[in-house]
Amino acid sequence: MARDYYDALGVDRDASQDEVKSAYREKAREYHPDASDHENAQERFKEIQEAYEVLGDEEKREAYDQMGHDRFKQAEKQGFDPSEAGAGAGTGGGRSRGGMGGGGGLGDIFDDLFGGGFGGGGGPDAKTSVTVTLEDVYEGAEKEVTYTTTAECGTCDGTGAAEPSNARRCGTCGGSGRVEQRQRTPFGQATTVTECPDCGGSGTAYDEACGDCAGDGEVRDRVTRTVEIPAGVEDGTTLRLRDAGTEIHIEVRVEEHDIFERDGADVYYAHPVSFPQAVFGDTVTVPTLEGEVDMEVSAGTRSGETFRLSDRGIPRMQRRGRGDQYVRVEVVVPNPSDLTDEQREALSEFASAGGDEIEYDEGFLEKLKRGVFS
Repeated sequence: MARDYYDALGVDRDASQDEVKSAYREKAREYHPDASDHENAQERFKEIQEAYEVLGDEEKREAYDQMGHDRFKQAEKQGFDPSEAGAGAGTGGGRSRGGMGGGGGLGDIFDDLFGGGFGGGGGPDAKTSVTVTLEDVYEGAEKEVTYTTTAECGTCDGTGAAEPSNARRCGTCGGSGRVEQRQRTPFGQATTVTECPDCGGSGTAYDEACGDCAGDGEVRDRVTRTVEIPAGVEDGTTLRLRDAGTEIHIEVRVEEHDIFERDGADVYYAHPVSFPQAVFGDTVTVPTLEGEVDMEVSAGTRSGETFRLSDRGIPRMQRRGRGDQYVRVEVVVPNPSDLTDEQREALSEFASAGGDEIEYDEGFLEKLKRGVFS
């Protein structure tokens, strides 16, 4: 962790609260583990979070400024609370800070940054997945997801008893939900702790189980919600949804496309052209994720040559612009049995005129060797 929180966020000590918040947003975007390529992104991200938790709160910041980094950290370990200590009270003019109030919560900041966003932080209350197409990734989409939530049973108030008033502390485990067993061994006394067999670990005993939760004290519910899939999302990305106090992690799975291949923000496509088109050049129509476009094939194009269509790729996450589409030209050699008499005659005349003579340089042979023997 940084020795100084101001250095961690890259702000001056007299920065306003709005400037602190703005710096935090910028750093969080840069180092968020789900969106950053930095080698130490996770460590830096934790450092930035810790710094903002202090500098984003006016009372904590005043205490930090007065005590210094080391003393403040030590005081925190001992349970120091700036709000109880009245930090910042009666300090006179002090700094003029933009209307941050309490500085806002980290969760609120991440909702703004990542749209309710990317995985990270504590464990989820529920997990699910959603499958999207490459077209969905290109444009962004709304998809329905279904997941299972667990909540306290309202019928029995979480006791598991048919009559909540009759619920009582388990006599076997004393309400702990665990029982201990002690055994003497050649190496001394061994103690094992297991779930109470009478109450199932709940610590509560009753004569009749609740009909709604079957004595579990919890009920499960299948919930369907509509979530926004951000444009440019990668396969395997985990989105985070907050719903009525429940945190759901949603894994995005991107389907393979029939004709396009994706590499980050770039898209690759193979397009066939005829022998005359490759020799003389032509304008061909190629598909993109946005629709068909015209592309110029240069005269003398060889099979395997690649053309770039700028800004025809996938939107870049957390950055402006799109990737490119790369079109690999494949020269199609016709099957002799498919040729008409006129085409056969034309090819024969071409061969008689020297069209079957091939000129190549040393570089061509080297490329051929690499292709055959590598």
